[in-house]
Amino acid sequence: MTDLNLLLLQTVTGIALGSVYALLAIGLSLIFGMLTVVNFAHGAYFMVGAYIGVYVLSATGSFFASLLAVFFSTGLFGLLTERVLVRPLYGRGPDYPLLLTFGLSYVIIDVIRIIFGVEGLQSSTPAALQGSVNIGIGYFPIYRLFLIAAAAVIITALWLFIEKSRYGLIIRAGARDPEIVRILGIDVAKVWLLVFGLGTAIAGLSGVLAAPIRTVTPEMGIPVLVESFVVTVVGGMGSIGGAVIAGLLVGVVYSLTALYAPALAELSIFALMALVLVVRPQGLFGREGLME
Repeated sequence: MTDLNLLLLQTVTGIALGSVYALLAIGLSLIFGMLTVVNFAHGAYFMVGAYIGVYVLSATGSFFASLLAVFFSTGLFGLLTERVLVRPLYGRGPDYPLLLTFGLSYVIIDVIRIIFGVEGLQSSTPAALQGSVNIGIGYFPIYRLFLIAAAAVIITALWLFIEKSRYGLIIRAGARDPEIVRILGIDVAKVWLLVFGLGTAIAGLSGVLAAPIRTVTPEMGIPVLVESFVVTVVGGMGSIGGAVIAGLLVGVVYSLTALYAPALAELSIFALMALVLVVRPQGLFGREGLME
């Protein structure tokens, strides 16, 4: 294998990793862009999605069934979180939901420890997606190619929903001026509920998709949360398109750094964030004054 082929393979590996980052950051950006809620429980939803997915896959043998189960169960969990816990804190400043979701994440982690134990679950790649295939520059794992394709499908479906549907129009309008949306007779509270549930459902999907390439433990969402916030900040808080581009960028930077300087791989994404913030404080595609 030539050095160029190795570099290209590592880049594709970074795109696969960046696909997970992009999905996580989309959920964060969707919730923040509409509700201005910094959801510190996002990593916990990622972890819950991985656990539910592995459990359903082992019980049914169907990876597709596990994806559906994770989407609806974590989405429902998000709906309940917004309706019961987050909604009473609207209007009290961004610190209140931040602290609430921060504490909620540790509650979720402890509940998972009680139910499944501290050792975690064994996760395996679905049989149909095992092995590798020649992509022209070398052999690459089939599951990672599937991961890229699945992320592309989810992102495209979300884009069509937001850009082409009536509810998507309401979401975009509510993100810019919720008061006008209220005047038009639309129940903004229901829109917020939908957005929070959709954001957590996407976090859960990213968890079950990442499970075969990560260790499924109660703490798996903690480092992922930090990484997803890096992606969100680089792309711009509240920007879904920015989350996608930044996710792929961070994944490639991490992967290429791991190839040439493994000890600096973690540091590289924070260096990228610092560089972007120095040049453009609101992120690549963010807008100023979002928290005002």
